[in-house]
Amino acid sequence: MLTEEDIKKIIEANREVFATKEDFESLKQGIIEAGMEVFATKEDLQEFMEEMRKSFSDLQTSVDAYAKKADTYFQEMVALSHQVKRHERWLHQIADKLGVKLEY
Repeated sequence: MLTEEDIKKIIEANREVFATKEDFESLKQGIIEAGMEVFATKEDLQEFMEEMRKSFSDLQTSVDAYAKKADTYFQEMVALSHQVKRHERWLHQIADKLGVKLEY
């Protein structure tokens, strides 16, 4: 952000161009306004940080929800795998009792 010292340097550099004090004040005000448009204020930064916190919080919530769904899915897959193995074992037991040879 432009400091008062920076503004004074700019004014001094342009002193010969402007004849009146009003011209100097006009230049000073223009520089200040230009600086306000270019540089972020403390409030702008605080607002940005709050938006980032909210966005990060929303992202964490989404990731947590996805992780819970993934965990549930993987648990279901493990249970299903055990069930399939159990059914396969039963089928082999039945086939042995009936004298049927199972081929893969």
